[in-house]
Amino acid sequence: MSHRFLIYITLLFAALLPQAAGAQLKTAENLREKWFSEIRQVKRNYFVKELDLSREQQNKFFPLYEEMEDRTFRIDDEARQMGQRIAEAKDATDTEYEKAAEALYDADVQTSQIRREYMDKFKTILTSRQLFELKNVERKFSREMMRQHNRLRSEKKRN
Repeated sequence: MSHRFLIYITLLFAALLPQAAGAQLKTAENLREKWFSEIRQVKRNYFVKELDLSREQQNKFFPLYEEMEDRTFRIDDEARQMGQRIAEAKDATDTEYEKAAEALYDADVQTSQIRREYMDKFKTILTSRQLFELKNVERKFSREMMRQHNRLRSEKKRN
């Protein structure tokens, strides 16, 4: 009887484990999505202030800008994943290393092409000055995010 009970408990645990892991994964995905959404909102606010965007410009610019970011993120993510697979492979061949390196460099070319394509679209929304400043504002935002990240990390280490 106790043997059957042990088997039953083991099967029940085995059945529930993937659900629990799935729930954890879903929670992590939700947290990541929430974090990306919050960062995106902070970035919007920063761009509005730095570029002095009107309400009409905001309504036209941000959907396009975020579409561009999504496209370039996917390309970079795929290249990073390929690079990581090759870096972790203990038996990767020279050909695999070469293909992975090409993919990493090609990702840069593809993202540059996408950014150039969207620059042409931004011309219809932004003034020449705003278009000129956009790249600088992106860099400033990234630097500020890194500064905040480093500050928070330093505070954590002290506590």
